[in-house]
Amino acid sequence: MSATIRVTAMSAVAAAVLSSLAAVPGAAGTAGQLRLTPLAGHRIISPDGRVTHSTSSNWAGYAATGTTFTSVSASWVQPSVSCGSGTAYSSFWIGLDGDGSSSVEQTGSEADCSGGRAQYYSWYEMYPAYPVNYSNAVSAGDHFTSTVSVSGHTYTLTLSDTTKGWTKTTTKTQSGLSNASAEIIAEAPSSSTGVLPLAHFSTASFSNASANGQPIGNFGPDKINMASGSTTKATTSALSGGGNFTVTWNHS
Repeated sequence: MSATIRVTAMSAVAAAVLSSLAAVPGAAGTAGQLRLTPLAGHRIISPDGRVTHSTSSNWAGYAATGTTFTSVSASWVQPSVSCGSGTAYSSFWIGLDGDGSSSVEQTGSEADCSGGRAQYYSWYEMYPAYPVNYSNAVSAGDHFTSTVSVSGHTYTLTLSDTTKGWTKTTTKTQSGLSNASAEIIAEAPSSSTGVLPLAHFSTASFSNASANGQPIGNFGPDKINMASGSTTKATTSALSGGGNFTVTWNHS
């Protein structure tokens, strides 16, 4: 039997003002109106019901499903961005939920272009709440490690810039979340108008990706490429060593 294609809908993005997207990042609680939203796209399902490959308008990377997840971890190198005169965005993060659910518990880094200038910063988000930026400095080439975990209804989101020597740990309590997916993602952020232009980022290298203390490859995760219509915006490599991969920019 041939594979079938299932379409998943992106959850509604809360109201946002596009003109505020260029707000200077850095102050906690003033993350502008960018949203890091759930997966949206087409999924290829094998005859045994297993997701084998997805094409998404906003995500590239790997997402594991099929069980309850209590933790996800990974390391990555902060990509640089090549900026023209326009404004564009890219995010690199790990999280729980978002693949088939309307919540995402996530933390990561950003590489944006505003007025032709590169901007780098970091954040956490308990979607559908708005993201909150950290004030710590971020530069291209910084090495990050991160873990998102849940115990009961308490979520702990830890992000460390091991190059600059800082760590941010945020604890949030929220009930009713599904904890049904774990992912490591490069994303084109969204606003109320939809998915925003993807910044031209250097290849994002993720390593030691794990979920529930195991290499994420043990869960047969879904490999996701980012595309808009017939245009591939970012391509995800095969996994090596169970938890290492890259995401390569192809098109804005």
